[in-house]
Amino acid sequence: MKRKLGRLLQPGMGMYFFVMAAFCAAALLEEHYWLAAAETSMTLLMFMLYMVNRHYRDRQIQQFMRSAEGTMEATSQGESPLPAVLIRLGDNGVIWANHRFSELTGYADSMIEQSLEEIFPDFQTDWLASGKTECPTDVSLNGRRYRVYGTVIRAEDHKGTMLGALYFSDLTELYQVRDEYIRSRPVVAVILIDNYEEMTKNLTENAISSLNAKLGDAITEWADGYSGLLRKLERNRYLFLFEKRDLQRAKEDKFSLLESIHEITAPSGLPASISIGLGVDGETFEEGYNFASLGIEMALSRGGDQAVIKDRFNFAFYGGRSTEASYGSKVRSRITANSLMELIGQSGHVFIMGHKNADLDAVGAAVGICCLCRKKGKKANIVIDRNQNAAERLIGEIEAVPQYRDVFITGQDALLMADNHSILIVVDTNRPDQVECKPLLDAISKVCVVDHHRRAADYISPVVVSLHETYASSAAELVTEMLLYSVEKQDVLPIEAKALLAGICLDTKFFNVRTGDRTFEAAAALQRLGADTTEVKKLLQNDFQETMAKYQIIKSSRLYRGEIAIAALNTTTTRILAAQAADELLNISGITASFVMYPDGDQVIISARSIGSANVQVILESLGGGGNAATAGAQMKNVSVKDALDALLASIEKFYEE
Repeated sequence: MKRKLGRLLQPGMGMYFFVMAAFCAAALLEEHYWLAAAETSMTLLMFMLYMVNRHYRDRQIQQFMRSAEGTMEATSQGESPLPAVLIRLGDNGVIWANHRFSELTGYADSMIEQSLEEIFPDFQTDWLASGKTECPTDVSLNGRRYRVYGTVIRAEDHKGTMLGALYFSDLTELYQVRDEYIRSRPVVAVILIDNYEEMTKNLTENAISSLNAKLGDAITEWADGYSGLLRKLERNRYLFLFEKRDLQRAKEDKFSLLESIHEITAPSGLPASISIGLGVDGETFEEGYNFASLGIEMALSRGGDQAVIKDRFNFAFYGGRSTEASYGSKVRSRITANSLMELIGQSGHVFIMGHKNADLDAVGAAVGICCLCRKKGKKANIVIDRNQNAAERLIGEIEAVPQYRDVFITGQDALLMADNHSILIVVDTNRPDQVECKPLLDAISKVCVVDHHRRAADYISPVVVSLHETYASSAAELVTEMLLYSVEKQDVLPIEAKALLAGICLDTKFFNVRTGDRTFEAAAALQRLGADTTEVKKLLQNDFQETMAKYQIIKSSRLYRGEIAIAALNTTTTRILAAQAADELLNISGITASFVMYPDGDQVIISARSIGSANVQVILESLGGGGNAATAGAQMKNVSVKDALDALLASIEKFYEE
């Protein structure tokens, strides 16, 4: 071993001295005696210095190796109890190994130096060079699993080669026990039939019993494949317990129950829809059930027909590609209206806030909430950025009304006015990072949310009162329903009705997408309250230059997969134009989805629309976006337009593959 280390660390100088001697001989042959004498003297001097330095290096190396061997060797009969190896950091060349390591790996001390990668493929030692003493990953060899520990050995003069000492501890049995513990952890699942009330409406007892049997058989057949425990809790709710070892199989199967349950239909033709909430990694069964309940709540707030996995840190979503169903019952709107009115009456100052770059829907919904506050005799202010919004024309008309003088304020002014008795009502968004003024959201403890977008994993929490209905066309539609239950006709100003109708018209593209019977009912009620669709149409008009810019965006778009139009701009534009261009692209025959992306500072903004099977909310959710099946958007920070386009195409492909 010492001879091998000498070969590795000591330079061979024989060739150099041979060449110097040849120069001396050549000088003698040419009869340059003084030059020959000088060269001979220099050669002898260099040889003497080399021998002294070699002696010093030998002594240092021997001392270094004694220190290394002392580290590597154990006290028990002079042999390390663990497989051990000494490597040279940098190139991972093996310098020495004990016989336990040789037996484990087949390594042999030969004249040819071996690299550690030849013995352990893909094994990395950067953790050792960074000062860590334990490898962050396990090492597998011949069916056994090892934990690797290490230390760095340095020469005393701090100029020698740095070596790494590695020790391999066989923990195969311990890992097997650990893995079995993880695989056998319980998963608590709650299965809920989303539209049970609608399916059983006006049915006889016999028909309900027959429908229940079909639903129960479908759920039982799916659960039998996972060796779990299934129990019916209520007429439309089941509890399912199974082991975590089967969870990955359920994910790979994409929770097939979500699709198979659609084959069961009510006599009216309405297909069944379910949501599954799964609680994972709970310390107790109670915590696991709480996680599952949160998963169900998240699934329902995103429109149902999906599975949501909740662990200690995150939500994971599966399914949810179908369009949200519209429900005829207005009970929740009535209950929320009563709760919100009561909360407003008990509070001091009321602040209303939408999302950044507020549009007609956000402003219209905020104005509707102001009407509720005026009915309760409370002062309300709408927080908005007057320089960055998409409803400046509407805001100008609202401010001309005496009741709305000084109603619109900035976020900084709101922070100065807020106190412990204030409440904040957020409209048209449920994500804390998208509100108009995040510090105001953090400063006020009583927060209410009225929104129609699919619930995001990072939703606003906690919330005192929430009206979150993904079936609704717009936040303005939800606020309109609350107004109809809370105020009289004479309490609503014509400008408020106009603003609410403008919000509905914007998000439905003048009743072309995401409309249901309740949407038309709300629009009809607003028209009776003084709203005029012609005046609303004027709010959505563009000037000549904006119209030309919109058609330039459309002209730059390209087809993808034959039915998706994508416009990737290299120059910035406005959000309004991008959204309008995305809407306009859907008017082209054969196009079922559209995406418009453009740079805005250090981020890329994407506006998406769909009238086909492509769920743009699901596509953009993986890019940090949100919205609903027909209308969605995303903001990708610190990326170029090209990188954002590549990420979008990858997300589209993933959507269609699943």
